[in-house]
Amino acid sequence: MLSELNRLFAKLSSEAVRLFAKLSSLDPKWFLSPVGLTAVFAIFWSFLWLDWLSLYQLPGWVHWIGFTLSLIPLTYWLEVANPGFIERIVFGLLSLLRFSQAASGDGPAIKLFNLNATHREPLPPLLRYAVYTACIFPVWHLLTFFCYELGWMTLSAMCARIGLCVSFVAGLAWTTWWVEQKSREYQITRAETSSGDLAIGPLHAMHQSRAGPVEGEKIWNPLDMDAWFYGKQRQKLRQSLSVLFSYLVLFTLLVMLILWVGGCKEIYEMPAGGGEQKQLQQIVKVQKIIKKKFIINPLSSVIFNPPPIEDIKLQLLEITKHAYKVGYGKGSGAGFSGGTNRGKVRFIRLEYSGGDWDQGMRSDLNMLVQYGIRTQHKVDKRPETRKVAQLKNFPVGKSPPVVYMTGQKSISFSKSEIEIVREYLTEKHGMIFADNGGSRHWHNHFFSVMRNILPTVQPIRIPLDHPIHRVPYPIPFLPYVAPHGGKDAWGWVIDGRVAVYYHPGDIGDAWADDHAGVRTIIWEACYQLGTNVFFYAHAEYNKWLDSRKKSN
Repeated sequence: MLSELNRLFAKLSSEAVRLFAKLSSLDPKWFLSPVGLTAVFAIFWSFLWLDWLSLYQLPGWVHWIGFTLSLIPLTYWLEVANPGFIERIVFGLLSLLRFSQAASGDGPAIKLFNLNATHREPLPPLLRYAVYTACIFPVWHLLTFFCYELGWMTLSAMCARIGLCVSFVAGLAWTTWWVEQKSREYQITRAETSSGDLAIGPLHAMHQSRAGPVEGEKIWNPLDMDAWFYGKQRQKLRQSLSVLFSYLVLFTLLVMLILWVGGCKEIYEMPAGGGEQKQLQQIVKVQKIIKKKFIINPLSSVIFNPPPIEDIKLQLLEITKHAYKVGYGKGSGAGFSGGTNRGKVRFIRLEYSGGDWDQGMRSDLNMLVQYGIRTQHKVDKRPETRKVAQLKNFPVGKSPPVVYMTGQKSISFSKSEIEIVREYLTEKHGMIFADNGGSRHWHNHFFSVMRNILPTVQPIRIPLDHPIHRVPYPIPFLPYVAPHGGKDAWGWVIDGRVAVYYHPGDIGDAWADDHAGVRTIIWEACYQLGTNVFFYAHAEYNKWLDSRKKSN
């Protein structure tokens, strides 16, 4: 066995040396040939895809331009493999648009697109199938990228799964073909040296080898069906099963490697920038509305309905002036020093079992938009939801600084989910923004769940002078729609940081389109408080990132 391995290593080494010598002697014009340009494109594509998956160095517009331009060589190769491909695509689009005359070739649109191309000979079948297989990966990546960037998360996940399945089947087909070809070559070679008249077809050796080795010869090559570990009966069947198993193991290891690199892991990136952690300058104008007094003679014959006497109203006009950049750390623009150019503030709602986690989801978008307007931070286009178990997919240093959860029924966390949330709060430095959506029952359930998640941390009341109530907006009172869980905000503090913020009075309803019918001063204060909580979570997360960098 060692001798076989030594020979294999020597062969691979000689092939590597020969390939290096060939590359070093290549004409520079080779790089401008179709093969050379394809190699350059493959290297560019791989780097672009790897950066989008795990490196996160290039801004988002580079990915958009790069992936869009990659359609040009992709279309070219499909046209080379199957002449008339572009023509058929254009014809199909014209047909879908019901340009029947143009699609038949009689209309002016044919001249406009200049589709009267000369038909070339297609590539040989094997090479054509190789081109089709190679195009699977760019098409798969393009669909996944575009769907993800457009916010179609479900469709993006579906494209990722379908592409993975298609890649598995295509790889298995090519592996099976290659093993079959090599196996037949070994059989034919031995048959020619022995009798020379044996028929060696794809199915001729399913039961037993047609041209076995010389007596006493021990073959180690797994591509040879006469290898000793395949036995003496049904060698082809055993070889096929072993190839299938080996391919499945290798494919699984490759997928796990991609997961480890970060390809299928989720990441959260804050918007790049900086600023000061201070209060916003506010100008408050109070306008008095003088109430009118009407003196009515009760003995008068004139019927007069006086208007109701209202109390003096306060019209609160708040003008926010950005005298400084809203953010944290050194950097240009409103944002955070630990953020990236492609980073955005995202609103993530937590899905849990046992209750109505999805109540009032329209409010999430309103709060996200308001946060972007009030802080000038880049925000995502739409809110998101994640299951409790999915918090594990976010790596340390790339986790969401805050997740939102609400409801009014029950809350149920499994043991594994409790561990995941505990890790999220402590190891990943995350924060839970809990909002009582409408019952004392939910209040009791949440406090009970938190005793299991953080058994050593006792909840405390969060005073109005706490930074979470002062920056960037000074909150004069705790706003709420209804005091389902009391009139105080509660917090679970870890190392001086509020890791869990509990709001007792359905703040999410005030974020709704109709603001739950509350007064302007209430829903405005609710937006301000929501802005404060999200900003506090991101600022504390940025502090933690800075401390990790210094310690490293």
